[in-house]
Amino acid sequence: MHARPSRAVSLLVAAVALTGLLIPGALQKPRGPAPAPGPEREAQASVDLAEIPAEPPVRPEPAAARELYGSDCDTEIDGSQVIAYCHNGYPETDLLRLHVECERWWDLDGDSALVPLDPAGRTRLTGRCWKEVRTAWVSHQRP
Repeated sequence: MHARPSRAVSLLVAAVALTGLLIPGALQKPRGPAPAPGPEREAQASVDLAEIPAEPPVRPEPAAARELYGSDCDTEIDGSQVIAYCHNGYPETDLLRLHVECERWWDLDGDSALVPLDPAGRTRLTGRCWKEVRTAWVSHQRP
């Protein structure tokens, strides 16, 4: 039986061989004239220790917690009809209004009256156009 070299010895031999190949290139001086030092080179070379603060900067205030307000509404458009189903999962009353924008220029856009939705309440808002509906959305307002 003959002895096998360990993996560590193999890695060490490979590292020494690679270093031997890289050293001549690293020691070789660059050809051509040296670049003249410019203003950016001088600015990088010196650091005024008096400008470094003794303490770390103050951390900014954390963002305010997200306010728990506003009903969750699903809007369905079917031809010229719009239906919005809303549920208020928050502890404050939400005033809802359905806005319907019609596709045709001569068709009047509609905004519903304000509908109060109490906490844990559900409601259905409806609207329509004479022809096609371009878009519809629900706005929220505090009482």
